[in-house]
Amino acid sequence: MSGRAKIDVGVGTDEYASGIGSAASGNPVHGVRRNSVESRLDGLRGARVVVTGGAGLVGSRLAGLLRRADAEVTVLDRLDAYPESAHTALFGVEDLGVKLVVGDICDRAAVRGVLSGADYVVHAAAYADVAACTRRPDIAFRANVQGTQVVLEETAASGVRRLVLVSSAAVYGNGDPSLCGPQEFREDQRLLPVSVYANSKLWAEHQTRLLLDGPDTPEYAVLRYFSVYGDPQIPKPGSHSWMVAWLSMQARLGRPMRLNGGGVQVRDLVHVEDVAAATALALVEQRMAGATVNVGTGVATSVREVGELIARQFPRARFITTPMPEGDPLGGYAATGLSRELLGWKPEIDVRTGVERYVRWLSATPHAVPGWLTAEPAA
Repeated sequence: MSGRAKIDVGVGTDEYASGIGSAASGNPVHGVRRNSVESRLDGLRGARVVVTGGAGLVGSRLAGLLRRADAEVTVLDRLDAYPESAHTALFGVEDLGVKLVVGDICDRAAVRGVLSGADYVVHAAAYADVAACTRRPDIAFRANVQGTQVVLEETAASGVRRLVLVSSAAVYGNGDPSLCGPQEFREDQRLLPVSVYANSKLWAEHQTRLLLDGPDTPEYAVLRYFSVYGDPQIPKPGSHSWMVAWLSMQARLGRPMRLNGGGVQVRDLVHVEDVAAATALALVEQRMAGATVNVGTGVATSVREVGELIARQFPRARFITTPMPEGDPLGGYAATGLSRELLGWKPEIDVRTGVERYVRWLSATPHAVPGWLTAEPAA
C-alpha cells in the first residue's frame, strides 16, 4: 500500500468538508457551495430520535447536534461507563434538553419503551473498551451481543424509519497480512478482527443486516468509527484506548508518556465533532440505506507522532516504552471514498488542531483528570 499521509495536512480546506451539500439536500455532492450540517438535517425537525449510549463522548455530541436540528431526542444509557459520578456533568447531557432514561439495552421493556413512537435510532451503546472486553468477554457478550440483539429485535418490530449502527474500525484487525506498513482499510475488504471487542462489533454488523434487510423492516446504515478523540474524553482504568486523552493526562501530571510497543501502531484519528456530524447525516442521507461506511480522515498517525504533538505543549514531557497490550491492532487508515459519496462528508478538524484543542481544554479543566489516575503511582 502507499505510504501514510503526513499528519500536518489540513482536512477542512476543500469542497468535501462536512458542511457541504448532498443529493438529499438538493445540492450536488461535488458542488462548490457549502451548507452547514444543521441545514442538511432539516428532515429531522420534530422527529423523534433515540440514541442508545447517548450519555458518552460521541452520544452527547450527537444528541446536542440533533437538538440544534430541532429533533426530539431520547437518550438511553446506564450511566456507569466511567467510575466517577461526575460523568454526566462532564459530558453535559443533562443540559442538552434531551429526555434521559437511565436503563440497560438488555432490558427489553426499557428498549421497547424508548422506541415507542420513535422515528430514528442510533445504536451506540456498547462495552466500548478493547482491554476491558479482553478481560471480561462475558460482559462484552452481554452488552455488545445480547443488548444489540434486543435493540435490533425491538427496532424491527417498531415503526422506526432507520437505525444507524455504530461499529468500529477494529473489525479490520491488522488488515491484509500479506502487506507491510500502514494500510488503507476499505469497507469491502476481508475482515480479520483480533480482539473480543472487534468480534462483537463484527457480529453486530452481520446481525443488523440479517434482521433489518427485508422489505418490511426499518432501513439501516452501519458506520465504522476509526479512532475517536476530543474533549471531554477521559481514559478508563486498565484501558489502552483513547490515546490522546491518556498521553495528554500523563504529560500534564508530569509522568512519562507510555508508548505501548514503542508507539509504532497507527491510528486514523477523527475528532468527535466530525463523528457526530457523520452520524447525524447517516440518519437522513438517502443513499446510506443499507450501506456500510468508514468514519475516518484517511490520514494515518502513529501513536508516537501523537505523543510528539502533545509533548510540544509540555516542555518536560518524556516517553517510556511499555509492552504491546493483547488485542491492540497495528492499525491503518480509512478509505474515504464512500463517506464522501454516500454521506457527502469529510471531517474538518485535522489531527494537529484537534490535539491542540484537547490540551487547551485539559489545561482549562484540570478537574477532568480522574481521581483514580492522579492516585496512581508514577511509572
